[in-house]
Amino acid sequence: MRSFKRWLDRSLAAQAVLIFLLGVGVSALFRRGDHPVLWVVQGFFYAAIGITFTAVHRRRAIRAAGTDPRGLVELGRRIRHREVPSEPEQRESMRRLVDDQLSLLERNRRWLPYWLGFMGLITVALLALGVATGSLALPLVFAVAVTGFCCWVAWMRRRSLDRLHHMRAALREDHEHVS
Repeated sequence: MRSFKRWLDRSLAAQAVLIFLLGVGVSALFRRGDHPVLWVVQGFFYAAIGITFTAVHRRRAIRAAGTDPRGLVELGRRIRHREVPSEPEQRESMRRLVDDQLSLLERNRRWLPYWLGFMGLITVALLALGVATGSLALPLVFAVAVTGFCCWVAWMRRRSLDRLHHMRAALREDHEHVS
């Protein structure tokens, strides 16, 4: 499993294949009556959108850290495991990446309540539509899924902030010990 995660982390093509397969599966699940070619087209569309966002985010992070894609993957792994690099240029790349990621999370913080409110509004609207039509099964499943997704986003944001603040403090301490 660890090598699979590493392969997914390093390869945009692997991520595209995974998104494509998930997109085809979700399309097949919710659109059983449609032709399978439509499932494939929708899976390709989802993969193209997902990989575009991923590539833009990765390129921005590479530029901020001043490293290559493999170096970015290694820095991300070190942040997740709370490991401070020993080499000065890796520490500097890590510091720039941490600063960039923290500033991005802080800038996006102001939009989070609006985004969560919008998701809640969509959920309530679908539940009301389900009550009006007498079919509550799919709106309830959707409401649970959206609620779970929003909780997951908030949890992952908090977890990322904790990791990045820890790494910033560790890099400062390490810098003060070296100076």
